[in-house]
Amino acid sequence: MKTRAFRFWQAICLSGLLGISSLYAQNSEADYVPAPENLQARKEFQDSKFGIFLHWGIYSMFGQGEWYMHNADIDCHEYAKVASGFYPSRFNAYDWVAAIKASGAKYICFTSRHHDGFSMFDTKYADYNVVDATPFKRDIIKELAEECQKQGIKLHLYYSHLDWSREDYYPLGRTGHGTGRTSHGEWSTYYQFMNNQLTELLTNYGPIGAIWFDGLWDQPDDFNWGLDKQYALIHKLQPACLIGNNHHKSPFPGEDFQMFERDLPGENKAGLSGQSISTLPLETCETMNGMWGYKIKDQNYKSVNELIHLLVRAAGKGANLLMNIGPQPNGELPAVAVERLKGVGEWMSKYGETIYGSTSGNVVTASWGTTTRKGNTLYIHILSQKMPEFVTLPLNEKVVSATLFDTGEKVKYEKIQGGIVLYTANLKPSVDCIISLKLK
Repeated sequence: MKTRAFRFWQAICLSGLLGISSLYAQNSEADYVPAPENLQARKEFQDSKFGIFLHWGIYSMFGQGEWYMHNADIDCHEYAKVASGFYPSRFNAYDWVAAIKASGAKYICFTSRHHDGFSMFDTKYADYNVVDATPFKRDIIKELAEECQKQGIKLHLYYSHLDWSREDYYPLGRTGHGTGRTSHGEWSTYYQFMNNQLTELLTNYGPIGAIWFDGLWDQPDDFNWGLDKQYALIHKLQPACLIGNNHHKSPFPGEDFQMFERDLPGENKAGLSGQSISTLPLETCETMNGMWGYKIKDQNYKSVNELIHLLVRAAGKGANLLMNIGPQPNGELPAVAVERLKGVGEWMSKYGETIYGSTSGNVVTASWGTTTRKGNTLYIHILSQKMPEFVTLPLNEKVVSATLFDTGEKVKYEKIQGGIVLYTANLKPSVDCIISLKLK
C-alpha cells in the first residue's frame, strides 16, 4: 500500500505515462470464463459488504508503517535482522477473528507477503519467513485460516507482486532502490518463486476467498508480469478463489473483482482511483487511522460514526468496504481499533439488514446521504447531522409505504412527476436515519 513517500508514483500515474494496453496484450485470459463456483463466490462476496484488512509483518517492530524499508532506504540485509527478535507473544487467532466477526465483517484480508519480502507463513521456497526466521516458529496464516473456518469468516490473502529484498526481483522497479541489493538474478526465478508460494497458499490452508495482489504499478507499462499463467494457476487450484489486483486500472482479463484504494468507486480524492467502474463486484479499501501497517505515532483513528458512514456510502455505491487495521508487534490488535470494531458491530447488529445483500439504490450519492436496495425495499440513509427539509427520489414504482426503519413510524411523502418527495424536516438526526420504502 502507498504512503506519502509514494506521491511520485501518483504524479506519474496522473500524468498519463502509465497505460494498460500492453498489460492487456500479455494476458491470454481474455476469454476467461469463470467457473460456476467462482460466480457463486462473487455473489457471496458482493453480498458481504464489509471486510477487515490486516497489514502485519516484521515491519510492525519498527512502528513506522509497512513502507519503512523503502522510505528510510534501509539495507534489506540489516532490516532482515529484526526477524530474529519477532516474537508476538500476545497473538491469538481466536481473539482476532472473534473481534472482527463481532464488528459485522464477513471476511478478513491478511498480508501473506508485503513489499519487504517477508512471508508470514511456512513456505519452503524461502527461509525468510515467520517459521524459519523468527523465534516465534508459528505459522500465522495456518492459525488464522483454521480460526476463520471455525468462526465462519472467509480468509482472503494479500500478496505483493514486488519485493525489495530479493535479488531476482529484477529489473528494479520504481521503488526500493536504496535497499542494498547489488547482484541481480533472473526474473524467471522470481516469477517461479511467486507461483510456488501462491500454490502453497492455495493448497495448504483450505478454501481461500481471494488473492489480493498489489505492486503491479512498480514496473513500467511494457513489463510482462505473466499474469495470464498466474491467474490461470490460481483459478485451477481453487476455482472459487477470486482474484483482485490493486493496479489502479480497469480490471484485466482473469480478475474477478475490482478494487479502489482510499476512495469510493467513482471518486478520486486520493489520486489512485481514476479508473472506470466495471460490472464486477467492487471493493474500497481504507485505513482506520492514517497508515496501513502499525505506526506508533499514528493515533488518528476514525470515529465509529465515520466508519459507519464509510460503510453505508460504500454500500450505496454497491461496493464492499475493506477497513484496515495494523496489528501491534506484540500480536495484539490496537485497543482503539478493537473499540471501533465493537462500535461498528453494535450498529450492524441493528441495521445490517439494510446493508448486507443490498445493491445500490435509486440515489447513489447526495448531500444528505445515499440509498441501498433489497428486492422491493428501498432504504434511504440520511447521514447528515442536520435533517434536510425534504428528500427527492426518482422512482418509477408505486410506493406502498414509507416508514422509519427504527420505529415503523410513518414518514410523510408526496408523489411527483418522475418520483416522490419525502418530508424529513421533523425527523430526528442520528448516525444514520433510515427510511424504508416498500415498493410495488
